[in-house]
Order: sequence, then structure tokens, then C-alpha cells
Amino acid sequence: MVTTIIITMRATAISRRERTEAGPWPTRWEDASINVPAAETSQGHSALPLFAWLSPSFPVGSFAFSHGMEWAVHQGTVRDPETTRAWIGALLTHGSLRNDVILASCAWSSVRATDAAGLREAAELAVALSGCRERHLETSAQGTAFVTALKTAWMTPKIAWALEALRTEEIAYPVALAIGGAGHAIERHPLLEAFALALVQNLVSAAIRLSVIGQSDGQRAIASLMPSARRLAAEAEVATLDDLGGAAFHSDIAAIKHETQYTRLFRS
Repeated sequence: MVTTIIITMRATAISRRERTEAGPWPTRWEDASINVPAAETSQGHSALPLFAWLSPSFPVGSFAFSHGMEWAVHQGTVRDPETTRAWIGALLTHGSLRNDVILASCAWSSVRATDAAGLREAAELAVALSGCRERHLETSAQGTAFVTALKTAWMTPKIAWALEALRTEEIAYPVALAIGGAGHAIERHPLLEAFALALVQNLVSAAIRLSVIGQSDGQRAIASLMPSARRLAAEAEVATLDDLGGAAFHSDIAAIKHETQYTRLFRS
């Protein structure tokens, strides 16, 4: 008992001495906060922020959108692992996911080059390419939430310049991600690969929650679609806005039909 008290008193004395040498305690909560340096000022231009930004826990609400897949499930078009992979794969090669990755690439390039006109053109096209009300909601809601998170915790001078150049409250999700990536000096290729894979993962997650596939089939779908995501990133890296376009009409119709679907889990 005596030994325990002596050890505790010595530990307390050491702790107090270390605290005195370190300086006084912060008097306000703000003084105690940790300022994480932006990637553009850190050695190696780490892509680590992507793990946070594209995580399901990042507050953009991506889990609430199925990109029209819910209607396709309701109609029986997407009904098993094979049709799930085919649906998402078509979006990567011929549909809106391809356009989103190209838009992110072009917006990233404009931010890095401090090209305000090019950034505004990409941002306007990103919103205009929304084929229906729910597609517009999907990209603008996530983009706005992403920008809010950037302003809250991830601001850099380059991000501040980009937001000032756009001067709009409505920013599409691919453009918002590109602004964050360029603002933190994340290289374009890993940004595009991570974005393409995140889009795939979100739709696979929607298929799981719609009880079309299980967790194991979901992982098989992601693994099988990863080469397509990589090819898309490589294509988008050298693409321009003139390369935008698509032929995934069934998906576009599904997004429109979903707006009047009677019962639904998702916002799109």
C-alpha cells in the first residue's frame, strides 16, 4: 500500500514537471486544436486525404443515392451478381461514371494551372450533364457537402482560389473532389483511380442494401470491376471536355423513372 502511494506521488511529480517545462495549458479549446498541414506543403504530396474523403464516413451522403439502380432492381434488370456487374461496368465504359471521372480530371487540371475560365467551364458542364432532377440532386448535394467539409477542415490557398473563381453555391461532386485534390497537390492519376473505384463501391453497396447480392458477391464485383476503373482513370487523365458523352440510356431512363417510384430506399 505504501509502495503504491510512493510510486503514484513520484509519477505525479514527474508529470507536473513535464507539464511545467512544456508551458501553460491552453486557455481556450481553439488553442488546443491540431492544425494538420495541407498536403501541398508536405513532402511527397501524399494522397492520404483521399482515404478520408472517399470513405463512407466522410459527410457527403453518398450512401443515400443509387444512381437509378433501385428502379432497375424493381424492374428486374439488375437481379443477381452478373447483372449487377454488367450494370456498373456499362456506366464505367459508356455512362455517367465515365463522364464524372473525366470531369474530375479536367477540373483538377484547371485548378493546378490556375485556369479560372477552364474551371468554370468544367463546373458548368458537370451540373448541366445531369440528365434529370434526381441526378442533379445527387451530384449537387454531394458536391455542396464536400465543399462544406473542405471549408471546415481542409482549406488551402489553392482551394480558396478555386471556390472564389467559381462563385457559386452549386458545385458538382466530381468538381468538388478535383478542387480538394488539386488544392492538396494530390497527383491526378491516383485521384482518378480512387474516385472511379469509390463510385463502383457505392453502387455495389446499393446493390447489397437492395438485397440483390450479398457481401461476398459484392467484393467479387468490386474486384472484377477494378481493371475497368483503372482503364477509365488512364483514359480520363488525357481526356478533354470534348470527350464527354455516353450511351447508357437504360441507366438514364432508370434515374428518371425512379423519381416517381412508389416505394424506395434511396434518393436517386
